[in-house]
Formats: sequence, structure tokens, C-alpha cells
Amino acid sequence: MPAFRICLVALFCVLHVTCANAQGLDLVDIAAGTAQLGDAKGDKNEVVRQVEVHAFRLMRREVTNLQFVEFVADTGYTTTVETSGKGNVWDKRWEQVAGADWRHPQGSSSQLHALGLHPVVQVSAIDAEAFCSHHGLRLPSEVEWEYAARGPGGLRYPWGKTITKSRLAKVANAGTWSCCSPSEADGYRRTAPVGSFPAGRSPFALDDMIGNVWEWTSSPFPGDPAKRSIRGGGWGNNPYCLRAAYRHANQPGIGLDMVGFRCAGDLP
Repeated sequence: MPAFRICLVALFCVLHVTCANAQGLDLVDIAAGTAQLGDAKGDKNEVVRQVEVHAFRLMRREVTNLQFVEFVADTGYTTTVETSGKGNVWDKRWEQVAGADWRHPQGSSSQLHALGLHPVVQVSAIDAEAFCSHHGLRLPSEVEWEYAARGPGGLRYPWGKTITKSRLAKVANAGTWSCCSPSEADGYRRTAPVGSFPAGRSPFALDDMIGNVWEWTSSPFPGDPAKRSIRGGGWGNNPYCLRAAYRHANQPGIGLDMVGFRCAGDLP
């Protein structure tokens, strides 16, 4: 391991996060099948349809801060948010905050103390693609993402067809029952360590497909191709936005403190 990389990772661990080995990317094989997409009771862009999906691989969990710092140590990569000097922070509304970046998710005074195994945020779709490409991977398409979250049966949520107020805090790191504020009912006001809610796993045994952070995909948003689709809802969202069919979008060059990603790969 190059000395620069050792020093950077070690220093980051000491100063910012719990010093632990980064998890492997842990890709899960997703068998080919028929994806049941959309939601007749959802938004108008959630068109109900069936799509055949080729076999592919998808990370079991979202990319963590520690995994991202190792990528930066390997490559010297600078994120788009670091270049622009501003990231988007949610507190009852979105606000551009100077000094907010992946090392300082809510601004220059925030840090990553003990957050090594939390999902990295304030990364753009461009940054996510760079990370995935470094590992010989890519971002999932919207169809792949939704199929992986819902399974062949097209569940409304990864864990089943319904959700109750009393059960929400047990299956996902999410917001309040009514939109849209962070909630500490699940034990975490913002992000949680990846994999903290095994009761909410998808039929393909994937963690945090709903809640924790939104996830970038490779797909342009319907009707607005300049934006990139994000899926899965985050720590500030309510059950309507946590449906696996729900779609939202952002400009691919911006970062937000409720948006991260996971990587996908191809299978023969």
C-alpha cells in the first residue's frame, strides 16, 4: 500500500471516524427476471409496467465514508462540491451552505466523528460514477434499482406491501410520519450506519434500499433529461416518499446531505 494512502487513511480515522477496516463492496448477484414497476396510487410518472431485467450485481449496502476516503486516498479525487465550495443541506428546506462537502456534510463546522460506516453524502452523480468506475463498476439504472428494491413480486416497500407508524422506525432510517423532517425515533437524526435495519431488507437481501440516503442512478429523469433520477428516500422522508416506486431527481453535478449511492456491475 503506498505510503501516502496509508497516511491519509490513518489520519482520517484518527481525526474523523471510528478507525475500522472499510467494508468490502459486497456485491449481491441479482438474478434476471421480470420487474414489476410503478405504482397506480403514486405520482403520474410512476407508470405501472413490466420490464425484463438482465442479471446484474448490486452492492448490498450504500457506499460509506470510510470507503470513500480510501477511494480519495487511492486517486487524489476532488469532488464537484469541493470544487464549487457549496453543498445542499436539509433543515425544513434545502439551503446551499458554503463549506459543506463530503467531509463536512452540514457545513464547515460539521465533522465525520464516528461516522465511518455511515453512507457518504454531499457527493454528486459525477463523483459516484468516478468511485464506481475506479472499482470496475457503474451506477445502477432506475429499472435495476427498483427491481432490486421490490423483488420479482413488485412489493411496495422492500419488506412488504404496507407500513405502519409503529413499524417505521424498525425497518428504515426515515423521517416523521408526515412530510418532511428528520426524526430520532429510529435512533438517528440524520444518517445511520449502513445495514442498521435488517428488518427492512429487500427480497434480494439488500440493506437500506429505502431510507438512510437517496441513491443516485444512471438514468435521466422523465421529462427533464438534464437531471438524474434518485431513488429510495432518505432520513428526512415520510412513507409516501419511501415507496420503492417513488422517483425524484437532481442536477448530476450537485451534492446533498441526504443523497448517496451504491454501485452496480454486470453479470454474464
